Amino acid sequence: MSVAPEGPPAATAAEVVAVAFCPCPPLLLPAVEGAPAEETTTLRAACDAAVRRILDARPDQVLVVGADVPPGTRYGAGDLGDLHGYGVDLTVPFSGAAGAEGRRVPTALAVGAWLLDRAGYTGPRTGVGPDGVAAALTGRVGVLVMGDGSARRGLKAPGYLDDAAGPFDAAVAAALAAGDPRALAELDLAEGERLLSAGAPAWRAVGAALAGQRFTGQLHYDDAPFGVGYPVADWVAA
Repeated sequence: MSVAPEGPPAATAAEVVAVAFCPCPPLLLPAVEGAPAEETTTLRAACDAAVRRILDARPDQVLVVGADVPPGTRYGAGDLGDLHGYGVDLTVPFSGAAGAEGRRVPTALAVGAWLLDRAGYTGPRTGVGPDGVAAALTGRVGVLVMGDGSARRGLKAPGYLDDAAGPFDAAVAAALAAGDPRALAELDLAEGERLLSAGAPAWRAVGAALAGQRFTGQLHYDDAPFGVGYPVADWVAA
């Protein structure tokens, strides 16, 4: 009887137990915001609720996805973010204590790490960009997707008002509420870029990676208090 040669172990199949979608404005952190505003307090509470849904599903690890992550880059233990560019002397370790050789994580991942810390999650975390989502989905995993909607939702918005911004964000909100990965996978990235939607690449990548899986969706928040769309939702595996 012949014996097959040993090879590298097969990759562990992914079981995505829950997904949370949160925006990533640094003002979510009270140290950056300063005097609390009602709009930010409401948004922060919605993010807390979505992140708790990931933890309630008891994942073995959390994958944090941010559109501002350089292609081909993966962050993890020892890395850290900082908010020095926003006028505060604040660092946010990404996963465990910051190491001497730790790299600086992009803002979206720093805000995501802060939300996970706030929720009391101390388990393993990995941070990737849109190009790294599919390869990083292994084991029993929760996913935290950090991204904003269009920055053209009002006359005082960062990108000024565009009439197409509201419908674009509404389509994203509908997909999130329905727990519909396929709808996210079909997002028009060119239109998202034109409308200054920082979250569109991350949403589309996650939708494509999870296509065919079934989720129950819940939309916690969908508004643009500062001229930028901030959708907050969660998906739990059905």
